[in-house]
Amino acid sequence: MDRTIYTEDHLQFGTAVRDFLQKNVLPNAEQYTDDKLISRDVWRGLGEQGVLGLEIPEAYDGGEAEDYRFNAIAQEELAAVSMAFASSVGIDFDITTPYIVRLGTDEAKQQWLPAIAAGEAVAAIGMTEPSAGSDLAGIKSTAVRSGDDWILNGSKTFITNGYTCDVAVIAAKTNPDAKARGISLFAVDCSLPGFERGRKLDKVGQPEADTAELFYSDLRVPASALIGEVDRGFYHMMEKLPQERIGSAVANVAHAKQILAETIEYTRERKAFGQSIGSFQHNKFLLADLVTKIEMVQAYVDQAVLAHAGGTLTAVDAAKVKYVSAEIQNQVLDSCVQLHGGYGYMREYRAARAWMDARVTRIWAGSSEIMKEIIGRDLDV
Repeated sequence: MDRTIYTEDHLQFGTAVRDFLQKNVLPNAEQYTDDKLISRDVWRGLGEQGVLGLEIPEAYDGGEAEDYRFNAIAQEELAAVSMAFASSVGIDFDITTPYIVRLGTDEAKQQWLPAIAAGEAVAAIGMTEPSAGSDLAGIKSTAVRSGDDWILNGSKTFITNGYTCDVAVIAAKTNPDAKARGISLFAVDCSLPGFERGRKLDKVGQPEADTAELFYSDLRVPASALIGEVDRGFYHMMEKLPQERIGSAVANVAHAKQILAETIEYTRERKAFGQSIGSFQHNKFLLADLVTKIEMVQAYVDQAVLAHAGGTLTAVDAAKVKYVSAEIQNQVLDSCVQLHGGYGYMREYRAARAWMDARVTRIWAGSSEIMKEIIGRDLDV
């Protein structure tokens, strides 16, 4: 089914991103996997391509696209290469940067936005803690005033870009007695004394996306590091979560769609009992089911992208597309592994790596269970 979501400008931008990734990323994919991080050369290249500055105003050397469809098509191209690239780069330009752009002080914008746009500074967001994942109101990190500064103490875990980030937007309690209403956000310079990183975490999938624990002990940050209003951080995060979830949905579908296309080609070439395995009725019916599911969820996600670009995507609708895209992505990739047979269980095959990479999409940005809770509450039953 033809898609109508993108104009020629979007498609040209997507092609430029794809060409860059195929020329500069795919040939070095194994190295990024071994290193468990994306090289700085790639970040700078993505900056030159305009990906990292899509949310950044021209005054700070960004592209100021003001059209979320450019974010979406960039996410599609990144996810087609690997879910890890969509994760790391998306956290940087599509999730963390908007906090600084829309809620940061002039000092923070000047300090970080030009560097982020150029790929010279990598951004991360510090929400999740060892005892607080989906329940953001349960975070234990604290921020206490000290003159004009703030003193931060606490830790974060499962932080994408955590090992290499130069700036991290950290959520901390500024009013411990107020629960959700007592959280504030800070743009933290990761080179400051008191900020430490743990080891690169050994994940089941997405090795290229460096993920680490963050620790901060008596970390002094200036007043200019405050993002948004004091004690309003929880609400700021809730306002930004729909963009995180639609970005996740875009990547989920693009990732599964690419691996499914590669799997279909594999079933044409792989022979068993004297014929291609794709010609067996069961496999043909399975592929028909998978292709239809992908096209169905693609149409749904496209409509959500258009709604977000127009400023009308609700938190409930964002939860719906995040939930269904992750579930179908995992169903499709599980079938792709099965269609590869024993080879599908080998890491050297993209189907196997994609299957491992995708499992976390049912957990991060709000688990599937949390998404169903949000959807269910809206039913008023």
